[in-house]
Amino acid sequence: MIDLKDRSERIKAKAVELGFLACGVAQATFLEDEAPRLEQWLRAGKNGDMEYMGNHFDMRLDPRKIVPGAKSVISLAYNYYTEPKQLDPAAPKLSTYAYGRDYHKVVKQQLKPLMLFITEQFGEVAMRCFTDSAPVMEKAWAQKAGIGWRGKHTNVIRQGNGSFFFLCEIILDLELAPDAPATDHCGTCRRCIDACPTDAITPYGVDGSKCISYYTIELRDAIPTDAGDFRNWAFGCDICQQVCPWNRFSTPHQEPDFNPKPELMALSADEWHGMTEVLFDELFQGSPVKRTKYAGLRRNLEYLRSGVQHRSTEDTGME
Repeated sequence: MIDLKDRSERIKAKAVELGFLACGVAQATFLEDEAPRLEQWLRAGKNGDMEYMGNHFDMRLDPRKIVPGAKSVISLAYNYYTEPKQLDPAAPKLSTYAYGRDYHKVVKQQLKPLMLFITEQFGEVAMRCFTDSAPVMEKAWAQKAGIGWRGKHTNVIRQGNGSFFFLCEIILDLELAPDAPATDHCGTCRRCIDACPTDAITPYGVDGSKCISYYTIELRDAIPTDAGDFRNWAFGCDICQQVCPWNRFSTPHQEPDFNPKPELMALSADEWHGMTEVLFDELFQGSPVKRTKYAGLRRNLEYLRSGVQHRSTEDTGME
């Protein structure tokens, strides 16, 4: 008789050995509860110009359309919490996840030895891995696999770790013992909702078309003049995570590729606003910031200087 729990435990132990923060398992089934939520979100236009969010609708909801015959979804978390901060408090800000090398490449590289281990342990297995790189509803799978719950800001929160981690998945046709889904521990807290300067967050929902991360990363056109106060965020935004009480449990990552360049952290506000394309290419080689390109970053910086970006950090509810 096959011991499914033993299979799962061996995979989890290997994941921890490889440096993953957490690993859980869910049964590969149709995400019945997610279907109406996703459809409603898209119909309300909350994806903004992110038209790709409406592509492969059926595939997003059923992992068996990605890996035929899939029986399990392994969900994993990879810590990126970084303690070093930008030295000039007036400097335009980067989301913490963008301090180091592009996480897509780093995390996927960590998944490869885990997949090799699965093959060595259990024979030929059909499987594919993903790191925010395919139509996979990673937050839903993380909750189902017990990694953490989706907070009111919709980021996945894990007790004892907070939310500063990347999610990734292995979809495979190997039967494993599923974990119990994570339960919600937000309670009556609404700090993330109250702190969002563009009112993008409602309880357990985000209007992507209002989010600072959307404006500074995803939007390809000019930022609307009425987009609101970005609180000096030039690429991404961490406000909803910074104010979350659970992130007092965040601990520094152990991934060298996520360490920021000292010269990036030392940039003054004037140096940011005077950045040339040559310096941009040098500072952000291999970085997620490359996604917005030099022209996009210049657009963001110009918006920050447009006259609505001079409120203090006290207004965000942060210390």
